[in-house]
Amino acid sequence: MSDMHRHPTRRRVYARRASVFGGFVALLGTIVMSGPTAQASPPTPPSAATARTQLASLTVKTEGTTDGYSRDKFPHWITQSGSCDTREEVLKRDGTNVQTDSSCKATSGSWYSEYDGATWTASSDVDIDHMVPLAEAWKSGANSWTTAQRQAFANDLTHSQLIAVTDNVNQSKSDQDPGEWLPPRTAYHCMYARMWVSVKYTYDLSLDSAEKSALSGILNGC
Repeated sequence: MSDMHRHPTRRRVYARRASVFGGFVALLGTIVMSGPTAQASPPTPPSAATARTQLASLTVKTEGTTDGYSRDKFPHWITQSGSCDTREEVLKRDGTNVQTDSSCKATSGSWYSEYDGATWTASSDVDIDHMVPLAEAWKSGANSWTTAQRQAFANDLTHSQLIAVTDNVNQSKSDQDPGEWLPPRTAYHCMYARMWVSVKYTYDLSLDSAEKSALSGILNGC
């Protein structure tokens, strides 16, 4: 006869311990599974090799002017789903543990800005950057688009055109291209160039010679 058969009380103790241990393992699994999620990001652009090929195919010409340009000609932050507009969708996508209210406004969470390496816990400190700025797009060919085409460009969640970053860094970028401005965080330059080229290639936008030279230099070092 086994020891546990000789001692039914001890058997109950072992069963109780096993139950407690099993519950602890289940709880531990729940804690691990529900822990902070990894930082999300925009759709991944093509590789540096592909970006170099795409860059070579783009039209190079003198940049146009902003004559006739207005942000209103690029209707942005349109409704994407339910009560969520484009800005709110990007905040949810690019943030960590983002909580929203019934109007889809971010009430808590954290956002890591790839441009400068800063982390923010207030959505008001975060801007949604258009990788290829609206005015830059206008000077590169979007001036001939329809309003519907410009709206699609300004709210594009499918390509690497929108990214949540530190607000004042985005403001320092303004409408400058990579020949004039690059993110302060140099470790992101390769990704930035890949994203920029991908957007220009997708929308068949031109680039000027200084812009192409800067992009080529970055991509050749990726």
